[in-house]
Amino acid sequence: MKGRDFIITGLQSWDIPIGSNAIDIAKGIANGNRVLYINSPLDQMTILRQKSSPELKHPLEVIKKRKDPLRQITHTLWVLDFPFSIWSVNQLPDGFIFDFFNKLNNQRMCNYIKRVTEKLNFKDVIHIIDNDIYRSFYSKELLNPTLSVYYRRDNLLPMYFWKKHAPRLEPKLIKKSDLVICNSPQLAEVARSSNKQSFDIGQGVDLSAYDSALNFETPPDVAAIPLPRIGYIGDINSMRLDPNLIYELAKSKPDYSFVMIGREDKQFAEHALHSLKNVYFLGSIPKVMVPSYMSTLQVCLNPQVLNEITNGNYPRKVDEYLALGKPVIATKTDTMELFREHSYLCSNVSDYQAAVEKALREDSEEKVNQRILFAKSHSWENNVNNIFKHIQEALIKQ
Repeated sequence: MKGRDFIITGLQSWDIPIGSNAIDIAKGIANGNRVLYINSPLDQMTILRQKSSPELKHPLEVIKKRKDPLRQITHTLWVLDFPFSIWSVNQLPDGFIFDFFNKLNNQRMCNYIKRVTEKLNFKDVIHIIDNDIYRSFYSKELLNPTLSVYYRRDNLLPMYFWKKHAPRLEPKLIKKSDLVICNSPQLAEVARSSNKQSFDIGQGVDLSAYDSALNFETPPDVAAIPLPRIGYIGDINSMRLDPNLIYELAKSKPDYSFVMIGREDKQFAEHALHSLKNVYFLGSIPKVMVPSYMSTLQVCLNPQVLNEITNGNYPRKVDEYLALGKPVIATKTDTMELFREHSYLCSNVSDYQAAVEKALREDSEEKVNQRILFAKSHSWENNVNNIFKHIQEALIKQ
């Protein structure tokens, strides 16, 4: 697909320090098309509570009139921040009152977006909504795009911020969208109950930095940790990871080092894991350093807790692990079945205990090469081409 104009309303900021599906998709679509990526506007509560967050620095400068709202990233890609804040509506009662103020927010946002797209001379726009249930809920009516596409990349309904209004609104947003694309079969299956035009388009991963042929230097804080190192890299969040499982596993393997790299939530920070001498919490690291740290691990973990959030969630980090040829041990979920030929899937602590031994014992050059080839099949180019395929089919049906 070439020569089209796209708007992407991004739930995650362009300035977010971690990976983002919507940002990578925007970059892929912009290779031959024009794309306006719209950062979600700041509400008053977010400004009050998170004003020191690095990713809020640029939009706050825009609100203060110190930065231009529109940034040109490439000759076909722009990023828009809103020069105003919106109402904080999430704590309002679900129903009429929430809908009234949420629609006001939507109207203000869409009126500004229309002025910007007119300035850029965007025509026959295709609008992709990145899981943004609230702030893009009325965008189909207000922006009147040629095609309205809802991208369901996470099950947000059980999460605290979303669970008050999203269970009512997301099915409605799915139903009125012209096309729904999802990054796992499980998310697509749920969406299909509200809209038959719901499809699994798979997941893309940028693996350019995860090249096993590169010579990575061992970071100093890892060098002193004894081998073998069994590790996890990512957000250390108890909504997604099982601290008790990791504790029992590490406790049963005192001769192995368990390395946890990432920002901890409160439950992890206060967990008995910190009392084990063979468990090492290294804290957050810059994104650019992730491959170096990952390369020092003999086995990589994805010890998820099984719940509504994780069961249909596509774990990008597993592709990154595999791209470096690392053995992967993970909790068995519906989506992890996609990786069953190249990872060890576990249902309990004893499974994990056996898998650690098996992963270390069975590792070979042949397995390393198989993992790398499999991971490389999940490119953003393939993912964006799948999106184009479904968009073209939807346009023909109109």
